[in-house]
Amino acid sequence: MTGSKGRAAGAAAAIVIALLAGVLEYTRTDSIGQSAAAFAAGLIAMAVVGLALSLPGLTRQGLVLGGLFVIAGILTWTATKRPGIIWAVLAIEVVVFAVWAWPWLRSARSLSRLGTAWLGLAYWFFGILGAVLVAQWKVAGQRVAYAGVFTLAVLALIALNTTAKRRGRDLSVGMAAAILLGIAALLLVGSGSLFDRVHAIPDNASARLMTDRFWGGPGLYYHPNSLAGLMVVAGIRIGFDRAMAAWQRLGVAALATLVLSISNSRTAFVFAAAAAVVHLGLVLYTSYFSANKAKRDDVDRLPSRSGWLSVGTPFVVLLIVLTISNGSQFLLRDRFNNQGDVTSGRTDTWRQVWVDWKDAGWAEKAFGDARTSRAVVERVNDGNPIEGPRRQLNTDNAAVGAFRRGGVFGAAAFVLGLGLLGWQALRRRRDGTLPAAWFTIGALAVVPTIVTEDWLIGGTNGAIWLLLAAGEARTLLHRDAPAEVAPEPEPAVS
Repeated sequence: MTGSKGRAAGAAAAIVIALLAGVLEYTRTDSIGQSAAAFAAGLIAMAVVGLALSLPGLTRQGLVLGGLFVIAGILTWTATKRPGIIWAVLAIEVVVFAVWAWPWLRSARSLSRLGTAWLGLAYWFFGILGAVLVAQWKVAGQRVAYAGVFTLAVLALIALNTTAKRRGRDLSVGMAAAILLGIAALLLVGSGSLFDRVHAIPDNASARLMTDRFWGGPGLYYHPNSLAGLMVVAGIRIGFDRAMAAWQRLGVAALATLVLSISNSRTAFVFAAAAAVVHLGLVLYTSYFSANKAKRDDVDRLPSRSGWLSVGTPFVVLLIVLTISNGSQFLLRDRFNNQGDVTSGRTDTWRQVWVDWKDAGWAEKAFGDARTSRAVVERVNDGNPIEGPRRQLNTDNAAVGAFRRGGVFGAAAFVLGLGLLGWQALRRRRDGTLPAAWFTIGALAVVPTIVTEDWLIGGTNGAIWLLLAAGEARTLLHRDAPAEVAPEPEPAVS
C-alpha cells in the first residue's frame, strides 16, 4: 500500500509541476496554446524523472558521481561568465571523490590498465609538465586542480568496484539515471520553447546562430551536441541491458527520438547510428557463434522475436530523427555559413592547432600548449570582428584535443588509451563470456565521434567519458575478481 501511495503522490507532484510550467508560460506569453505546450513539455520532463528513478540497481554513489559531472557540464554553458560557480562544483567533486577513492595508492595501481585513464587523464599530467617547463605557473596550478579532480573520479570508480561488499553494484546505472535527471531539468526549464521553431538560448555568439536547436531554458542551458551525446550514451546503457524492463528500454528510445530531433546534433546521430550497427553485429555474433562454437546446430540459431525487436528499435529511432530533420540537409548543412564548411569551422580550428604547434618551443611541442589551462584555440576567422575579442574555442576533436593539451606525448597516450579501451570492450572474461553488452557497444560506437567532439577525453564536460570509465573499471576489475567474491553475471545481449 505504501508503494502505491508513493506512486500516486509522485504522479500528483509531477502533474502539479507540469501545471506550474504551463501557468508560468501563460503569464509570459498570454497564450493558451503556448501554455498547453509548456504543460505537455513539463509532463514529458517529469516522465523522464520517473524513468530515471525507476531503474533497477540504482545506487547513491553512481547517482552522485554522474550527477556532479552532469551539473559541471551544464554549468560550463549556464555559468560561462561566472567560473567561480564551476570551480565550486569541482571543489565538491574533490571532497566526494577523495573520500570514495580511499585508499588512493591501492586504487592507483589499476589506473595504467584502464584505457579511459590514458584517454582522459594522461594529457593533464603532460600538460602540467609542459607549463612548468615554460614557467607558466598559473596554468600549471590550474591543471593540477583539473588533473586532481578527474583522477580522483577514476580512483573512486576503481575503489567502489574493488570493495567486496559493494562489488555487486553497478555504478553506471546511477550515472545513467543522473544523465536522465539532467535532461529532465533542461526539458522542464525549456518547456516554454520546447515545441517552438525558435528556442531559448544563452547569451553566446554561436548560440545566436543556432536558435533552431534546443538548449534548455533561462537559468539552465547546455550545448545541443552535449545534450544529445548524453542522451545517446544513456540510451546505450539502458536500452541494451536486458535487466531493464521493456517499458524502460522503449521509454529511453522514445526520449532519444525526441532529444536527437530537437538538438539537431549530427555527431550524436552518428554516435547513435554506430551504436545500432555495433549492436546488430554483436547480436548476430552471439547468436550464430558465441553460444557454443563446437555445435554446428548453433550456427543456424537465429535471435528470438524480442531479439529482433531490440535490434530494429534503434534503426527506427534513427529513421524518425532523419525524417524529422530533413535527411541529407540535416547531415550536410553548413550551420555558420562558412562557405559550405559542414564541419562548422572545425577544420580551421584544427589547422590553427597545427600552426601553433609548429611555432611552439620544444617543451610545448612535446607536452602541449601552455598558454591556457584548457589549451583553448584562438583563430582570427572565429566569427567575431577582426579587431576582437577572440573566442576561446575547443578543438572539437578528441585526438586533436589530446595533441593540443598534451603535445606529442598526449597524442601517443590517446592512441594507447583507445587501443586499451577497445581491448577491454572485446576481451572475454575467464568464463568465456563477453563484457556487458552496453559497454562493448558504447566503447566501439563512440569512436566515430572522435572526429568532431572531445567527448572521449573527458574534462569538465566529461559525463560520457566517465560512464565509459565506469563500464571499463567494472569489466576489468571484475574479470580479475576472486571466485568467492565474483559479481553476478552481466545480462547477455538481447
